[in-house]
Amino acid sequence: MALTGIQIFKLLPKTNCKECGVPTCLAFAMNLASGKAELDQCPYVSAEAREQLAEASAPPIRPVKLGAGVRALTVGGETVLSRHEKTFYNPTGLAAQIASDIAPAELEKKLKIWNAFQFERVGLNLRPEMVAIKDVNGKADQFAKTAKAVAESSEFSLILVTENPDVMKAGVLAAGFKKPLLMGATAANADAMGAIAKETGLPLGVKSDSVAGLMALAEKFTGMGLKDLVLDPGSREPKAAFADIVAIRRAALKQGNRALGFPTIVFANEMAGNLDVETMIAATFIAKYGSIVVMSDFAGENIFPLLLERLNIFTDPQRPMTVTQGIYEINNPDANSPVLVTTNFALTYFIVSGEVEGSKMPAWLLIKDSEGLSVMTAWAAGKFSGDDVGAFVKKSGISDKVNHKQVIIPGYAAAIAGDMEEELPGWTITVGPREAAHIPAFLKAKK
Repeated sequence: MALTGIQIFKLLPKTNCKECGVPTCLAFAMNLASGKAELDQCPYVSAEAREQLAEASAPPIRPVKLGAGVRALTVGGETVLSRHEKTFYNPTGLAAQIASDIAPAELEKKLKIWNAFQFERVGLNLRPEMVAIKDVNGKADQFAKTAKAVAESSEFSLILVTENPDVMKAGVLAAGFKKPLLMGATAANADAMGAIAKETGLPLGVKSDSVAGLMALAEKFTGMGLKDLVLDPGSREPKAAFADIVAIRRAALKQGNRALGFPTIVFANEMAGNLDVETMIAATFIAKYGSIVVMSDFAGENIFPLLLERLNIFTDPQRPMTVTQGIYEINNPDANSPVLVTTNFALTYFIVSGEVEGSKMPAWLLIKDSEGLSVMTAWAAGKFSGDDVGAFVKKSGISDKVNHKQVIIPGYAAAIAGDMEEELPGWTITVGPREAAHIPAFLKAKK
């Protein structure tokens, strides 16, 4: 049972050191009780108190680790209903489902296509993480063979989907090294499925036909000592599924219902007859509040917008998206290519680099750390001043890559040109266009 703020306060060191970010230990205790703080933020809490506070400091929705390797993921661990309250932590896992009786050649073809869906954005590699293998005929050997093929020939993490304990055992024997999610525990097979999960230490997917039924099952499994559960309310109509998923999230966060404090899974592929409608349903549950969304297939035109939506939803709204400070080469520049400089706000970088790339003109793009602010905002805040930008250009190493001393600054930061000239004696500071769309014509005119 979760502790109250006062109970937590009694276990804290009461130093009021402020190192946790709030003025008093009492304020920290209240934040901890409401899920707005982490116990690790207190540097002086004793080991004994830490043990007693473990339950109170745990996220109201348990984080569950799935899979192994480069596409392993963590789902759950959320503390708020709306991202503007704090942030969402663990992005929705995206899965495509295959049938256990799929032909080996067709499976190889699908995995090759799916594995190629990797998109670079803001310095991140966006890609789906999971493949769900669904038992369609109760043949344990066939299920195991397909699971083994996916586990050994791809990077994807696995979801093993069957309500047959014998089939699940076969799948685990074949692919357990990939730490799959065992999806298929119900009231009818609870003892057998619980035993498999407990023996293997693998996360268990729990399915019921109602939220109330899920609560009862979750309590049964936690009573067996299982901690890593994923919940499926069984709804297969979008409106009902949405209501159930929201109800689960609210019960965990607002009512402190530990029985429902687990990640959720949504089978969008069972709610629609085509991939486009599935994509719309998936988009809904990425926003609210599916921890895993399963689709019937991955296609570039469908998975790319979902990955972008997920990136936006699970980016901390209080921290701007940034790119790394440094020198970026565009269109294979040489020693004679022009040098441009701008801020590290991700949107600024992608717009500017995109326009330069589209111009077909080779160029060097210097990205200065401006704490994620756009050009005008960074300049106004003193994060893109002439002396700072000049010092950055001097230390960046660009002078070792070009045989000229010319740098182009954004038109909106024209005022910094004089200070840059003082910081960079012998350099020519050119004021470029205000709008990125005018960069191609500007570069071609300077050629």
